[in-house]
Amino acid sequence: MHPYPHMYKASATAGMADAIELASAGLQPIRSMPPIEFEGPGDHWSPESLLVAAVSDCLILTFRAIARASGMHWLKLECETEGVLNRVDGVTRFTHFNIRAKLTAPAGTDEHKAMRMLEKSEAVCLVSNSLNGEKHLHASVEIVP
Repeated sequence: MHPYPHMYKASATAGMADAIELASAGLQPIRSMPPIEFEGPGDHWSPESLLVAAVSDCLILTFRAIARASGMHWLKLECETEGVLNRVDGVTRFTHFNIRAKLTAPAGTDEHKAMRMLEKSEAVCLVSNSLNGEKHLHASVEIVP
C-alpha cells in the first residue's frame, strides 16, 4: 500500500439536460442522471446509487484484504446495501445504510471466525467510516462442501 494521504480526482461534465459524464484518469467514463425519485429517467447510475454501491464495494475489498492477511479461503461474497435518504432538520441526507452480506466459504471454514471478519470489514471500511448515516450489518456465512 502507498503511504497516506491518498488523493483521488474525478470530474463531471454536462450540458443543461443531458447525462453527466463522470471521468477519472485511466478509467472508463460512466454516465449519470438523477434517479426516478428526483424526476430522472431511472436508467443511469446516479450520485445516490453510486454512493450506496461504494458501501458494498468497499466492504468486499476490505474483506478481501482481511481474509488474505489471515489466510482464509472463501468462494464468494455477495453484498447488497440499501441507503435510506431522508430529510432531517431541513437537510436531505442518507440516514441509514442497511448492509446485507452473504459469504460463501468452503467446508472446514471456521464460521465464527468468518463472521467476525465480516464484522471487522464493515467496521474498518473507509467508505462506511466516511458517512454520517447509521450502518447496520446483516451478515451470514454459508459453508458449502
